[in-house]
Parts: sequence; structure tokens; C-alpha cells
Amino acid sequence: MSVQVVVLAAGLGKRMRSDLPKVLHPLAGLPLLSHVLAAARSLSPSRLCVVVGHGGAAVREALDAPDLQWATQEPQLGTGHAVMQALPHLEAGGTVLVLYGDVPLIAPRTLRSLVEAAAGGALAILTQRLDPPRGYGRIVRDDGGRVVRIVEERDATEAERAITEVNTGILGVSRDASEERKKTPGRTHAGGKHSSSSAGPCRGVSFTGPILAGKKNFS
Repeated sequence: MSVQVVVLAAGLGKRMRSDLPKVLHPLAGLPLLSHVLAAARSLSPSRLCVVVGHGGAAVREALDAPDLQWATQEPQLGTGHAVMQALPHLEAGGTVLVLYGDVPLIAPRTLRSLVEAAAGGALAILTQRLDPPRGYGRIVRDDGGRVVRIVEERDATEAERAITEVNTGILGVSRDASEERKKTPGRTHAGGKHSSSSAGPCRGVSFTGPILAGKKNFS
């Protein structure tokens, strides 16, 4: 199965309180984005595209490599919009993984599980159970355990806010389905931003990993 990877690295990173682009902040001697790219490269993807925005020129200068494609998101209208900017740089067919440049502890084995779950055209999302789950979109499942929707906390009912399974934002989807979502992206939450996990048959891949400093870091 052909695998392509999109890494979202356009965020401003206000909580970092630094002029340095968020994904260039160091961890273990390397920029955060370097760790994500290493995990992505372990899959030998046919295309590896980084979507930049704030500080994009600096990010590209620091990490440019022959195997990277670069896309720019301007203005920044959410993850779904960011993925749309990468589509012209991807090949037709296969599975696309969407990763985040500020999630450095994502492990290759987790990515492989996500690729397997996305086989057959399903939208595969990586989830985690947190207590408390404050700040994260909640995973709503039906009686059969199937994921039926993701509700952002600001849009959730009291019952939905009590759900402890949350959306990490990391996902796998078929390239063709990504193109279809581009045609009808919708606006799915009160923030008025495009969501990258708003439609289609969905499989939730749960895992246990650390949450560090309020950020999503997965092992």
C-alpha cells in the first residue's frame, strides 16, 4: 500500500512565548519537527509534505531536504484547510497520514497501526483516553463501538464533555477521500475552522501515551 505523509507545521505557537517557530524549538538537541520527520520517514513514504505558515521560511531553511515537499497555509483556517494546501503535492491513490510538527514522540509502530486501520478507504483517527479530558475534542461512538462523530469541547453537551476518549488530531485517510473532502470541507465547530476529520466512515485507533506540558505527545 502506498503511504504519503502530511506534517502540519503552520501554527503560531503563542504558548511558547518565543519568536522562534514552534516546530523549531529543540528537544533532545533537535527541532521538534525533526523527530516527527524521522518517524514519518520510517514508513518510506512516496511523498512527504510539510505545511508551513508562521515562520515558514525559517522552518524550510532549517530542515529542507530532497525528499520534502513544502506547502504554505495562509491564512490559517484549521487543520482541514492545512491538509488542502498539501493535496497538490501528493500523488493519486494510497493512504495519507496527517501528523503534527509539534508532536515529537509519535512512534513508527503507532503510525503503522494507523495505516492498517485506514486500509479500504476508512478514515482512521488516533484517539486516547484522558482524565480529565479538558480542552480536547471528544470521540462519540455508537452502541456498536463505531466512531460516529468528533465534538469539539466548545460545542459539546454536558454528557459529551464527560467522555474521556479524545481526538489527538493524527489520522489516516485515503488520498481519494481527501480529494472528495476538499470539495465539501464544511465548517464543523464554533471556531469557524475547517476540520480534517469531519466526514466519512471512521475507525478509532486507541493507544496509551504520555501527555506532556498540555501538548499531545504519543509513543
